[in-house]
Amino acid sequence: MALGSNHVTNTTQDKFIPEIWSDEIIGAFKSNLVVANLVTKISHSGKKGDTLNIPKGTRGAASLKAAQTQVTLIADTESDVNVTINKHYEYSRLIEDITATQAIDSYRRFYTDDAGYSLAQQVDQDLQLLGASVNSGSIAGATNSYEKAVLGSDGSTNFSGAAGSGTGNGTALADVGIRKMVQTLDDFDVPMSERYFIIPPVEKNNLLGLSRFTEQAFTGELSDGNAIRTGLVGDLYGIPVYVSTQCPWIHVNNQTSPQSVTFTASAPTGATFVDELGHTVDWNSSSPTDTPFRAGMLLHKSAFVHVEQLSVRTQSQYKQEWLGDLFTADTLYGVGEMRDDAALAFVVPA
Repeated sequence: MALGSNHVTNTTQDKFIPEIWSDEIIGAFKSNLVVANLVTKISHSGKKGDTLNIPKGTRGAASLKAAQTQVTLIADTESDVNVTINKHYEYSRLIEDITATQAIDSYRRFYTDDAGYSLAQQVDQDLQLLGASVNSGSIAGATNSYEKAVLGSDGSTNFSGAAGSGTGNGTALADVGIRKMVQTLDDFDVPMSERYFIIPPVEKNNLLGLSRFTEQAFTGELSDGNAIRTGLVGDLYGIPVYVSTQCPWIHVNNQTSPQSVTFTASAPTGATFVDELGHTVDWNSSSPTDTPFRAGMLLHKSAFVHVEQLSVRTQSQYKQEWLGDLFTADTLYGVGEMRDDAALAFVVPA
């Protein structure tokens, strides 16, 4: 069977590492995960089926116990969260013998890191997109994606960037908005522990300019010293802040098409395409405008689930027809929303 021509040769890479180690790829995969490390993770390894039904428990209430009376049983009102395991992604390279023979060892890490990074990037992207539907947000055919997301400046006004407007109202994070988002999760009785802020890089730059964020008493101390002094992002009101390059881009256009949600800084203007949320977008105008925004989240670990049926696997096989080794790394998983009110999306300028 033909494998195509996208393989590594002396022309495309004259310094290939002759051996790719699976533990290096797994290490690179784990070290590059952001959101996947902050949500509920369930291993479905070795089990059959393409759907996992996860019991979704509801909170009970304490009952007053009177003397010489039976206890009050709490009614079972559990429901199921159905997670379809349908995301199978792979990373493959074909290494010709001549390249492997003449290469030096110092480039092995590039390929192992690239494989781990690429697969981790995809997992985080799939989890990030769940933010569009939290708080009963609708994404199917919507003209205003992230309709339930709030503005970073006040934490309560919903994001708006209707199709054809060419503009949106996303605003940068501000102290009052951060406090309001924290209060929203408090009002929904979301546990205080295991909450996380996920912000795009542009908001890290913004937060470093807020005096409240850079005060040591506000950010707290990390094990290796003050967060700001070491260049790391600290805490917001006791909630760890993570910067992710995979925060979705929301492109508001001046056409009749819906907004487009992508993982690229520029929308593919001048063409019809399907965005990451399944919207068919048509920007065939000769002069389309694009006003980009980024989506972030405040979430609790219970908001989303990452079900892993096949952890990162590496395989290699010698291909005589190419006189080279075919190397593949792949993973099979599914993602889903566990608790709709345990996360809050916010939209900021890009």
